[in-house]
Amino acid sequence: MDPDLRLPILYQDDHYVAIDKPPGLLVHRTHLSGSDDAAVQRLRNQLRRHVYPVHRLDRPTSGILLFALSPESARPLADAFEQRQVGKRYIAVCRGWPPEEGRIDYPLREHKDAEAQTAVTSYRRLATVELPIPVSRYPAARYSLLDVYPKTGRRHQIRKHMAHIRHPLIGDTTHGEGRHNRLFREHFRFAWLLLRADRLEFRHPFHDEPTSIEAPLPERLHRLFLQLGWDSSHHGRTIGRVTP
Repeated sequence: MDPDLRLPILYQDDHYVAIDKPPGLLVHRTHLSGSDDAAVQRLRNQLRRHVYPVHRLDRPTSGILLFALSPESARPLADAFEQRQVGKRYIAVCRGWPPEEGRIDYPLREHKDAEAQTAVTSYRRLATVELPIPVSRYPAARYSLLDVYPKTGRRHQIRKHMAHIRHPLIGDTTHGEGRHNRLFREHFRFAWLLLRADRLEFRHPFHDEPTSIEAPLPERLHRLFLQLGWDSSHHGRTIGRVTP
């Protein structure tokens, strides 16, 4: 198998395997994607066995993606996600300086004709930066590093919620702001969505023990954070690093 297509494995046992999904990779192939490349197919080829995703990540979102190794293993963990029994933490970079902590309780629609459903997201601000770069009528640009905790699992939930409170995520081409996305492309050569699933916590359906999976910080994000003046420790929270 082409080593460039191998997915980093963060956790594996007899029932489950977790990978570090790169940004831009679909979970499943779709007829609209225009590509045969997807996480399910890559991991199946890598492990030489069938795998079954038990939750989802948006295509531009990176980080922990969890699969079952059998339909029997998939069912209880998929139910745990559905029943909000899985703890999820993301790191994100947003425009502006939101309050140090916040809870966004704002119903969301899966699509424009669907009924709005309960959606709740909490966040904690870890660090801030003000860059002396004019954006629109402002002489400087402000950004924040966040820990984000979605309590529900609606489509694009974190991205929509942060846009709703006027602190859109950097790199979000659907719900974000083009001027700020462009600043990161031009000044930092960074074009990805700055949203990463970096921790999952759940009670193992077969071992009945607390299980925690963490994704280390990719080198490209580590470099970006250093450019923004953010080191690896914020408010007692250590953000890990992985070599390239």
